[in-house]
Amino acid sequence: MKKEKESDNYRLLTFRLLIRTFIIFFIAIVLTAILYSLFLNGRIADTIVNFTNAFIFHDYARALKFYTQVFRNYSEFYYLGSILLVFIILLRVYMNGFSKYFKEIDKGIDALSNPNSQEVSLSPELFPIEKKINSIKNTLVQQNADIKISEQKKNDLIMYLAHDLKTPLASVIGYLNLLRDEEQISEELREKYLSISLEKAEHLEDLINEFFEIARFNLSNITLRYSKINLTRLLEQLIYEFQPMLKEKNLSCNLHIAEDQMLNCDADKIQRAFDNLLNNALLYSHEDTAIEITVTEEDSHITVRFVNCGDTISEEKLERIFEQFYRLDSSRGSGRGGAGLGLAIAKQIMELHGGTLTAASGQEKIVFEATLPVS
Repeated sequence: MKKEKESDNYRLLTFRLLIRTFIIFFIAIVLTAILYSLFLNGRIADTIVNFTNAFIFHDYARALKFYTQVFRNYSEFYYLGSILLVFIILLRVYMNGFSKYFKEIDKGIDALSNPNSQEVSLSPELFPIEKKINSIKNTLVQQNADIKISEQKKNDLIMYLAHDLKTPLASVIGYLNLLRDEEQISEELREKYLSISLEKAEHLEDLINEFFEIARFNLSNITLRYSKINLTRLLEQLIYEFQPMLKEKNLSCNLHIAEDQMLNCDADKIQRAFDNLLNNALLYSHEDTAIEITVTEEDSHITVRFVNCGDTISEEKLERIFEQFYRLDSSRGSGRGGAGLGLAIAKQIMELHGGTLTAASGQEKIVFEATLPVS
């Protein structure tokens, strides 16, 4: 349909050019006929005879004979030559008017270099070219906007890195200085300072590892390596690895899944995604509560739901929760959570597998639902 419409526009342009050429040719014939009539039988003929009589022959009969031999006998040749000459002159004038199309196209191309300019408007005959120029212009504008967003994200990363790394590092340095400067310090206090220093150092390590994800986890260049895995065993192993962290907040994690639930996927990537989701549930759970992981299979799709008890997340925050570097905490110095990459990475992994990841919250419940094709 689009190609037919463009073809119609080009036919219209060709038709108009053809009609205008015929009109010019017709005008050339009419003008030449008028001049030819005057040349043979009108004032132009009398002027030529009188001129040759007065300045050359001084004999009217000889002047008339000269005119007849030179002009009348070759009148057809002069006529055709005159038509051609007049046609060329008129066509040249017309082509000067036709050059406006080239000027319009040139102006449209110049507009591509100015992203702030308005959309190009050309003559109706050039509508397909106008549409293509505006399409290229809009693409360039979008690319420039994407570049600016990318640069802003890089700047945000540097700012977050400086802020997030500075806080635990300052604590480690502070407590180590206390240990060095305090000559008389009890074992209990020494143990406390060392414990805090170790905790802050571990938090610092987590932040550094998470920032490294940006460099080495470029999802756009990832090739998935599919294999058939036992999803039941994978989640059981994951929960087992989280036991020390769950105990710190007195949390329990309950898994509801069929025995030997199979899934065709990239095992490493899926494990990373579920690791991020469980870690997020752990970080934002109230103490002495339970995290529920439920797996169901329906219509060739597997759904994995992570439900934890925590502060209700507003709709505004839910809309941004999968953005890179976005964290629920209003204060980045709270020490809660990482750089805000875990959920973004988990969502991208699900989408690479042809699945989805959504978030919902209400009545102090937070629900993340991952849907994946079985094969």
